[in-house]
Amino acid sequence: MKIFFGARMLTVTLIATTLLLGINHNVAAAQSAPPAGIKNVVLVHGAFADGAGWEAVTKILEKDGYTVSVAQPPETSYADDQKYTKAAIDAMGGPVVLVGHSYGGSIITEAGNDPNVAALVYIAAFALDEGESCASIEQAVPQASQAFKPDSNGNWWIEQDHFVADFAADIPRDEAEFMAISQVPISTDAFTHKVTNPAWKTKPTFYMVAGSDRSINPIQERMMAKRANAKTVEVNSSHVAYMSHPKEAAKLIEDAATSAHVN
Repeated sequence: MKIFFGARMLTVTLIATTLLLGINHNVAAAQSAPPAGIKNVVLVHGAFADGAGWEAVTKILEKDGYTVSVAQPPETSYADDQKYTKAAIDAMGGPVVLVGHSYGGSIITEAGNDPNVAALVYIAAFALDEGESCASIEQAVPQASQAFKPDSNGNWWIEQDHFVADFAADIPRDEAEFMAISQVPISTDAFTHKVTNPAWKTKPTFYMVAGSDRSINPIQERMMAKRANAKTVEVNSSHVAYMSHPKEAAKLIEDAATSAHVN
């Protein structure tokens, strides 16, 4: 009788242990599993910068289970920038959320027509309509900065003495000063190219307004977000909102990823 009782208790214990291990395994799997929805994100930098500024956002997204590609358009021409961005989209091999900062918004507005792009996210960016260019938006409601200057080669720069205040005032000063001396100039062609087929008219769109932006007037950012019917958040940020507010930027990108339709 004691032997039978002991065997029964052993069986119960083994069943309970198995169930507990199964529960723990499921919890661990759930915690490490990629989020539902789109799993891939392509990040596109804007003028005067390169992809390195996306580091903090990338780390958050990867920690949360996303696969990230940081495109490196050279800003030499609008056609070149489209080519590099589309190559990054193609390399992901599936649906992506396409994210653009500043001039990167102009890039994703056309590149977003790629069938693998499921949603668009603009971070203080140019969500241009048909016939518009970055230049026309800046001329309609001018930005606060007057430090954008052309050179003799058809490129535009931000004067280094004004770079921190006008572009990246709310990140560590040493980082902003290094960005000033390592800035990537934008070609006149890229800055003045007119968009012909805005992807935001057919794709789910999200927008982060930088409320203290001196490089794009926040009035224009709000206008572009509204007409794109974008889910919009606003942060009190300089132009580099993705660097000074990486958590908020990553959250908006993840909102786009989880709400986008997967074909």
